[in-house]
Amino acid sequence: MAITDWDKSEQPREKLLEYGPKYLSDAELLAIFLRTGIRGKSAVDLAREMINQFGGLNPLLEADLSQFCSIKGMGTAKYVQLQAVLEMSRRYFWQSMNKKPLLNSSEAAKNFVKACLQPYQREVFGALMLNSQNQVIEFKELFFGTISSAAIYPREVAKAALVVGARHVILAHNHPSGSSEPSQADIEITANLKEALELIEVSVIDHLIVGDNRVVSLAELGYI
Repeated sequence: MAITDWDKSEQPREKLLEYGPKYLSDAELLAIFLRTGIRGKSAVDLAREMINQFGGLNPLLEADLSQFCSIKGMGTAKYVQLQAVLEMSRRYFWQSMNKKPLLNSSEAAKNFVKACLQPYQREVFGALMLNSQNQVIEFKELFFGTISSAAIYPREVAKAALVVGARHVILAHNHPSGSSEPSQADIEITANLKEALELIEVSVIDHLIVGDNRVVSLAELGYI
């Protein structure tokens, strides 16, 4: 049965207009983006199948071009549209944080760095630069590595903090492999950076590790 033949209260678009996007499932939201299904499958059926195939909405949204186009009915044009939507979402989030930039909770910091780092398919190490009131100055991407490692230089982190006049920093990097658990190297570089930044009177508040669906705080684990 086509979606247009459903009761209007069950059609994703009408449901969104009536109740708001929060009341829609992942599949229903994705179906609105897809607009149409394929032969024998409604947009909602296709959306459910795509989410199941990738094991969730996040892995689907992070799929590269070849992975995305392996889905029957999906092609380059739809992939480009999806990437544009994701980038607009990231820019909206960033601009919203700049309007109300006070990071007064661990959860806010986690959400912020997750939006900055999760799209990358290789390891990226950065620092969230904060002023004395813990307001965001900028998120600075500092080092780019392979999928498993990145060379970190304390001098470059200190220089970046001095350039923008940061008083506090939240270190952050992603684990493209998926696990957000800290390695021994993560713990050691955190200690080294904390010591180096203290010399210029910049404090390290936290070091956040972004994995597939989780952000781990080294401060919460007792390493800072």
